[in-house]
Amino acid sequence: MTGHKAREPAPDESGDAAIEWFVRLREGKLSAEETAAFEAWRAAPANAAAFDEVLHMYGHLAGMSPARRTPPAPRATRGMRAAALAFAAAVAVFASYDEIALRLEADHFTGVGEKRLVTLDDGSHVLLDSRSAIASRYSAGERRLRLLSGEAWFDVAPDASRPFVVEAGDGRVTALGTAFDVALEKSGARVTVTEHRVGVASGGKTMIVEEGQQTAFERDAPARAPEAVDIDTATAWRRGKLIVNRQPLGDVLAALGRYHRGYIYCVDRAICARRISGVFGAQEDALQSLAEIEASLGLRAIHVTSYLILLY
Repeated sequence: MTGHKAREPAPDESGDAAIEWFVRLREGKLSAEETAAFEAWRAAPANAAAFDEVLHMYGHLAGMSPARRTPPAPRATRGMRAAALAFAAAVAVFASYDEIALRLEADHFTGVGEKRLVTLDDGSHVLLDSRSAIASRYSAGERRLRLLSGEAWFDVAPDASRPFVVEAGDGRVTALGTAFDVALEKSGARVTVTEHRVGVASGGKTMIVEEGQQTAFERDAPARAPEAVDIDTATAWRRGKLIVNRQPLGDVLAALGRYHRGYIYCVDRAICARRISGVFGAQEDALQSLAEIEASLGLRAIHVTSYLILLY
């Protein structure tokens, strides 16, 4: 960056430089020379607009006022940095409490980037995805589990005298001699049958879902009609991959978030509603997958801390 205006910058250059200045301002007070360089850079209308846009987007999330058209004073800079750190710290604290509560309630739990195959008392197997948890409540007449977080694949041992039931959200999935996948979503769950069939009860109704089919349900609503799916694609997480076809970005970020020790937020809800297709390496490098998404959709990310990423 220079202190002299040679030409009107291109939009991409202004945006990149605005993010760089934003990060530098968050890190602390600028020297007199750096302040002069910033003021000279921001004198260009395109640069001023780009910088104000970054401040506006950041302020929208952190509860700050929209940016003014004047360079920020050192006090405002310290306030921005404090707000960023405070927000990230709050996210980390709440996430820590959530994780502690899950560990106390769960019988089996996986951390970030971890997959675990669990053998239950009856010989059934459960493969837990990253950041997933289950609690088991076996009795003489029923094998009942609850998916508390994330996603899991169940390979059920036959036992006609004791039904195998998985609770997820406000619904129940009952095995009918089967293997199946259950994933928690924002307000419900998604069920994919990999062998035989299951009964899915939700919203006061029960439907049968056959092998190679998938359904989903929201809280207090009946499950959607089953649809045929490619099982390898739907359960790609078992191989450390995330395969999506025109899925909302918000759902993709939520899935990738299970492999990242932190949180990724869309500054604008419209961004998370955009649809995306692709094959991403979730387990290997969630941040690399995020970078690929940024490039494909023309988005940018601000790393407020290593724990909090803002996508716009």
